[in-house]
Amino acid sequence: MNIPSELKYTKDHEWVSIQGDIATIGITDFAQSELGDIVYVEVETLDETLDAEDIFGTVEAVKTVSDLFLPLSGEVVEFNELLEDEPEKVNSDPYGDGWMIKVKISDAEEINGLMSADDYKALIGA
Repeated sequence: MNIPSELKYTKDHEWVSIQGDIATIGITDFAQSELGDIVYVEVETLDETLDAEDIFGTVEAVKTVSDLFLPLSGEVVEFNELLEDEPEKVNSDPYGDGWMIKVKISDAEEINGLMSADDYKALIGA
């Protein structure tokens, strides 16, 4: 199971990479393996400002559809358009080309509520 130590994580299996006031967000290797083959990623919240825990989109796998929860409050400023034609990138490269959105963080204090890699490993029993 790939759980990069430099990232932050949520109980909902999203990962977060923070660069200044921009957070790049995707789903974890564990989440994509549980979902199976991903066939569609939908994000209709581009340019919207959302609160932490709000649904920012959905990911559709062969057998299920799962909501995607925003880890940090802020404005959704970018969607990974590569996923429109190649949603399988979430399976093959969840921490690279499979990222989903970028958010302009509105409350940096919320970062403190995210899990470390060790905390996330404990959550999933890795």
